[in-house]
Amino acid sequence: MPRLLREINDRAALELLLTSGPLTRGQIGELTGLSKVTASQTLARLEERGLVEVVGEQGGGRGPNAALYALVASSAYVAGLDVAPEFVTAAIADINGDIVAEVTVSQEGSDDPVPVVHGALVKACRAAKMSLSKLHAVVIGTPGVVDPNTGDVRFAFDLPGWHEGVHEALARDLRREVVIENDVNLAAVAEHSTGVAKGVDDFVLVWVGRGLGLAIMLGGRLHRGRSGSAGEIGYLPVPGVPLAEDVRAVPGRMPSLAGGLGRLISADVVAELAETYGFTGASKAERVAAAVEAGAPGEPLLDEIAARLALGVASVCVVLDPGLVVLGGEVSMAGGKALASRVEEAVARICPVRPEVVVSQVSGRPVLRGAVLAALDRAREEVFAS
Repeated sequence: MPRLLREINDRAALELLLTSGPLTRGQIGELTGLSKVTASQTLARLEERGLVEVVGEQGGGRGPNAALYALVASSAYVAGLDVAPEFVTAAIADINGDIVAEVTVSQEGSDDPVPVVHGALVKACRAAKMSLSKLHAVVIGTPGVVDPNTGDVRFAFDLPGWHEGVHEALARDLRREVVIENDVNLAAVAEHSTGVAKGVDDFVLVWVGRGLGLAIMLGGRLHRGRSGSAGEIGYLPVPGVPLAEDVRAVPGRMPSLAGGLGRLISADVVAELAETYGFTGASKAERVAAAVEAGAPGEPLLDEIAARLALGVASVCVVLDPGLVVLGGEVSMAGGKALASRVEEAVARICPVRPEVVVSQVSGRPVLRGAVLAALDRAREEVFAS
């Protein structure tokens, strides 16, 4: 029992320093309910383990200044990666979640993702002035369905090299556990932690970018489904387009995706649609942004995008009733509040559920940020419980 109590006290102090540090011994005791003696013993143990250190002093009271304690940032490092068809971006973070290095490497011309990932991590670790062996957790975000049994990616048709066996090959090459997660799921992790869905346990994230994706957060946990396919909204049967047929994960062959919601709404589809309304730009997002900036002349395009997107959102809402729908991806971000408000109105017109529809507030790379956060959860659990 004494050992268990020590472990509980250590964990409580570490969690507190993570969220509220730096703190004095007295503050730690007060916030955790520990006595001064117990708080001192706890900090001594954590210092001996190399997890906390004195980072300064706090004055202002009677007697000598009190020492301020904080987590040792270098006690654990993690890596998060965002995989796209052309590039792989890797970020290294310390135990506090601060990014200490970020690099991007090309994936073009390589049929094997293992050396690409290895090279990106080595380059990122070198920039962080640390060795690859110091990584406690590695989480990789990719498009497609992740098989819960093997950890491999399926149905990632623009990543032909990411096939069965890659998960095991990466773990063997890096000599540590590797987690591969759907990219939109990781974007939802970031949204739940630092974005507009912070503190919201039930929400969905609809991603309109290179493809069309959906992440489902229920009770503060990702819902992946039995086969990992929850959220593959692009295959949703909708009025106006044929059914998606002959959808199989066959290496080297693109499936027949002439139907389903993905045929109505994606970055490429929206870009073509924008041209018909007279809006052009160097990128797909720029065409949508131009419609927003145009005011009244751009409203018909935004109405059309919202009406198409509402078909999928409404279908999700009548089944899950999440209350909050977050729009992410390049098209959604370019459309902004003008698009989100139209989607909310369009959904309310076609189903009895009226969710709040908002645009993502995670800046930078949401998938990369989510990968880092997921890796931090794993590393902290390992380090704090050791």
